[in-house]
Amino acid sequence: KRLIDRINFTVIVIALVVTAIDALSKIWARHALKSHAIHVGGGIWLRLQYNSGISFSFNQTRSVLTTIVTVVVALAVVAVGLRARRGLATVGFGLLIGGGVANVVDRLSANPHQVTDFIALGSFPVFNFADVAITAGFITLLVAALTGEKLLA
Repeated sequence: KRLIDRINFTVIVIALVVTAIDALSKIWARHALKSHAIHVGGGIWLRLQYNSGISFSFNQTRSVLTTIVTVVVALAVVAVGLRARRGLATVGFGLLIGGGVANVVDRLSANPHQVTDFIALGSFPVFNFADVAITAGFITLLVAALTGEKLLA
């Protein structure tokens, strides 16, 4: 079977949509939240913050290493995810790849190499749309695996 026949193009579409939404939301956040935060309600704030580390601001002091590791991980997930089976695996890998690629693109395009975060919920670390997609993708893949669904074609 040819390589092109094994690629799940729906994963690519989902990933591109996630990447586009994330990029647009970060452009908006960098401009609209530059001088002040916005209180949405309760403990929810939109507050601009930059993260040179990875999730939960881990490893902030080694941004070059973090950038290299996140690119390698993103490429590995793309290589595996493009072979996702139809169903939950397609959605899960699409979200995971889209979120990962979005954060890598944000990190690589920024100087210094940092990810734009702007969603604040109480005392939880500030995050972005890509982080939500990554989390939702991981949970979706976990549910698929736990229910016995095959993840790869």
